[in-house]
Amino acid sequence: MTYRGFVGVLALACLLLPGPALAQFSAPTLKIGVLTDETGPYADSAGPGSILAAEMAVADFGGTVKGHKIEIVHADTQNKPDVAAAIARRWYENEGVSAIVDLPVTPIAFAVQQLAKQMSKTVMITASATADFTSKTCSPTSTHWADDSHALAAGTARAIMAEGGKSWYFITVDIAFGAALQRDATEVIEAGGGKVVGFSKHPVGNVDFASLLLKAQASDAERIGLASVGNDLVSAIKQAHEFRIGLDGKQSLIAFLVYINDIHALGLESAQNIAVTSGFYWDQNDKARAFAKRFFDKRNAMPSKNQAEIYTAVLHYLRAVEAAGTDEAVAVNREMRKMPVDYFGKPATVRGDGRVLYDLMLYRVKKPSESKAAWDLYAPVKAIAAAEAFLPQNKQACPD
Repeated sequence: MTYRGFVGVLALACLLLPGPALAQFSAPTLKIGVLTDETGPYADSAGPGSILAAEMAVADFGGTVKGHKIEIVHADTQNKPDVAAAIARRWYENEGVSAIVDLPVTPIAFAVQQLAKQMSKTVMITASATADFTSKTCSPTSTHWADDSHALAAGTARAIMAEGGKSWYFITVDIAFGAALQRDATEVIEAGGGKVVGFSKHPVGNVDFASLLLKAQASDAERIGLASVGNDLVSAIKQAHEFRIGLDGKQSLIAFLVYINDIHALGLESAQNIAVTSGFYWDQNDKARAFAKRFFDKRNAMPSKNQAEIYTAVLHYLRAVEAAGTDEAVAVNREMRKMPVDYFGKPATVRGDGRVLYDLMLYRVKKPSESKAAWDLYAPVKAIAAAEAFLPQNKQACPD
């Protein structure tokens, strides 16, 4: 046989080999980037704890996949979309990063999601909560793990309405995210026979909530919805406590997007009786408690829902890489959508548009007399089914 003939036979044999044998990785080491807020206002609910959660997932997976070492890299977004996009591009193009996870703040997550779509790279959004990531800007290489704005607003409002209380007043941060929370909740309230009797808006970084809270108090609304986030939400809750709003039994505070770190920092004296919705709470079951204990031993804090979602997302991604036999983003994300998700013992799935579906729980923040330990903060009130919480798939914008 001639040399040319031998090469032809060899090429044909390679084509006949099963898929995994042909699969390739983009670099000798599989790198996953945690792009997070390491020093800013979200550093407690994300930041170093997000990096730890990703590292725990890699360790629990075994540290290698298909003979490739797994490495976690990380960087600080400085809460600037241009900074985050530049880091993501450098990681994807020059530093062999196959997937990015976390991404607090909507503009940052949106910028990286669009970049990942253009470059056909994997991105797992676990912090930013707008439902637009799957209803409008979905991608075959993107998944959304966070409790999204529709689930937090509409799901929470529906559960609260079932418990009674038809009249609402909103205090809303004056950005698109706040408007979406108020809009989605209002639709459910009005559909259930309730009424929004008024609302007030405030800028990001607001310091004085006194006038807004007094208007809410004077409205006699049974529920005061706080459609704010981060430091604004914490400030509003602190000042509401000063006016004894939510403590007299006449009105209750509903916090749509709140992290356990916020409640712990506030203390139960200020945060008691606030309604909170979350897909994860460290004390929800034995699997969550076991993970939380290991996390606490390293961070001296219980994991936020974002950090828990990072652990789950990275593990699920690595299992999909193993199943696909490659880190090629489309192939891996196809496997991610096929495989069931183990969300700390709760069943979960990844829909075709990348939305991760799971049940949520409406909690009530405990009174100081009810709490048995420093992080014993939530009492379960009502389960919220995934079908009630999340928007149906937008087949026109985001087909399977």
